[in-house]
Amino acid sequence: MKTYHVTVYSKSGEKLLDETFEATDDQQAKVIGEKLLKEKNYWEYTHRVVSPTGKLLLFHS
Repeated sequence: MKTYHVTVYSKSGEKLLDETFEATDDQQAKVIGEKLLKEKNYWEYTHRVVSPTGKLLLFHS
């Protein structure tokens, strides 16, 4: 399992969410990250999901 990072920001730049989660690969991490963002009602906020190597998997501004 690899550790991925999800971060969410408000329009003013305040960090609203900063969490890690585990997934077997980048594709699974995209699915988990999207689900996490939607469950916490952060899908419409500026967000990113990043792989352990720094690869940007999801991004919304």
